[in-house]
Amino acid sequence: MSTLPYSPGLEGIIAGETSICTVESGLSYRGYGVGDLAEHCSFDEVAYLLLHGELPNSKELQAFIARVAAARRLPPPLKDLFASIPKSTTPLDSLRTAVSILGHFDPDATDNSHDANLRKAERLLAQIPVAIAVQHRITKGLQPVAPRQDLGQAANFLFMLRGSEASPEEVKAMDVSLILYAEHEFNASTFAARVIVSTLSDIHSGITGAIGALKGPLHGGANEKVMDILLATGGPEKAEEWTRAALARKERIMGFGHRVYKAGDVRAGILKTYSRKAAAVAGATKWEDTADIIENVMATEKNMFPNLDWPAGRLYHAMKLEIPLYTPIFAMSRISGWAAHVIEQLDNNRLIRPRALYKGPAARSVKPVSERG
Repeated sequence: MSTLPYSPGLEGIIAGETSICTVESGLSYRGYGVGDLAEHCSFDEVAYLLLHGELPNSKELQAFIARVAAARRLPPPLKDLFASIPKSTTPLDSLRTAVSILGHFDPDATDNSHDANLRKAERLLAQIPVAIAVQHRITKGLQPVAPRQDLGQAANFLFMLRGSEASPEEVKAMDVSLILYAEHEFNASTFAARVIVSTLSDIHSGITGAIGALKGPLHGGANEKVMDILLATGGPEKAEEWTRAALARKERIMGFGHRVYKAGDVRAGILKTYSRKAAAVAGATKWEDTADIIENVMATEKNMFPNLDWPAGRLYHAMKLEIPLYTPIFAMSRISGWAAHVIEQLDNNRLIRPRALYKGPAARSVKPVSERG
């Protein structure tokens, strides 16, 4: 019997060191509180911070924005693939495939140096939103919209998705959501990416694996389930009854609880303001009222509080974005954190190879096949 310590799901286990992010005493990226970043920075600035280690000055920011904007293009074979894969393929599955294919066309594909990985990371930051928007429009039978080099990440994504410019309020709300989703320490998808590249694999393989991990409803897929829950209640009049009945059936209410934040997720509080504003503009405040009622029941009955997915799902719904896009939007934000972790892992690499607690049969001998009962 092993004497090594065991924690199911690795809960509370320190699995590595990082200078990118901490969830101790509130979430911060490279020392900056996430609330401070959301209030004073754009997602472009935060992506630079995560990838390069410091917030950019004006010159650095403009150069970064220009590099990312110039990389907003996809190889033609990938667009052809989007047109040929089954229409039932989810946007996140399409994105997972797209990232893998992008690796074949990247000029630094075989170079795992720090500088090459930074270049690849910036290209992925540019290409992932384009891939999401192009695949979405092709699936809908619409012509893809060419990217704009004069727009930031949030504004350009909404423009490519819709074919028209978003309002400043929508751009700001999307921008804040991207900042809040950008990084979160050793979460499942980030850890998956680090495990993959710890074998000295490449960044495209690591990000492809991260997207696979993000797909699950216990991680990134949770934001897509939020509106399913709200719509199932029928509205604020029946929300309390529905929630109590769901709890009595021991159903999981997605968007609540967190492995790390036991007293609530600070990101949820920040984004809730934007989701309510967007709902007011859309004339759909009934879902915000419904959400408030569910929050009260969950706090009273289960001592559980919203996580970021809870307001994010509502915000994107109020912005009239289709539900299957919600997790890909998570990915187009988290690529900044994923890539930062991939680079950090490879800069000071050690193969990640944990042990397992064996629970199988005791040692035994093999009998000839004729003697086995």
